[in-house]
Amino acid sequence: MPTGKELARAYVDGLKEAYCQAGGQEIWDHFASIAHGASREDLAALKALYPEAPESLLALLSRVDGTYYREYRGEKTVFYFLGSDLEEYPYYLLSARQIMDTKDDFGKWGEYLINREYDDIPVDEGVCGSMDGLNLLHFSDCCNNGGTSQLFLDFSPSPKGRKGQVLRYLHDPDELAVIADSFDGYLELLMENEYNFINEDTVDE
Repeated sequence: MPTGKELARAYVDGLKEAYCQAGGQEIWDHFASIAHGASREDLAALKALYPEAPESLLALLSRVDGTYYREYRGEKTVFYFLGSDLEEYPYYLLSARQIMDTKDDFGKWGEYLINREYDDIPVDEGVCGSMDGLNLLHFSDCCNNGGTSQLFLDFSPSPKGRKGQVLRYLHDPDELAVIADSFDGYLELLMENEYNFINEDTVDE
């Protein structure tokens, strides 16, 4: 089994190849020339806030500290970096500070999902049924500025779930689904799907 650092490195290497194969080498090269990893201070603060944050996520952030309106060298960057189980649908990686800053945001709007207030909105049985003790790490927003879909690490699952599982929230139609048992499994899913969220259409956007 690869370590978290090895998995993060393999993921980024594969993502670069996907961009190049889709005709986006120039876009990738520019991003790679300005991006950098999170500071030690930010990574330490994130780890203190989320002691169970997986090594692979921290390793990814140590290479690229976010791609969602993240400013690098005076330039705001909006760059597709992640996907989900939704085929060919791209997402951004939040920076370490954005992850910390949005810690409580889900609690402001997501109670209807956790409490299963509507029978016609599917919520995975691996998701807990109470807002008390809810502990989600919001690490990604979709290409629609997060309005359509967001991704979370779940450290407070139900007895039928697994701590550290990856949740995908989808809006219209609303849904909260478990898409991977872990962040490692999530990255492996994207790699197995051959980074299908990077293609000629998404590179040209």
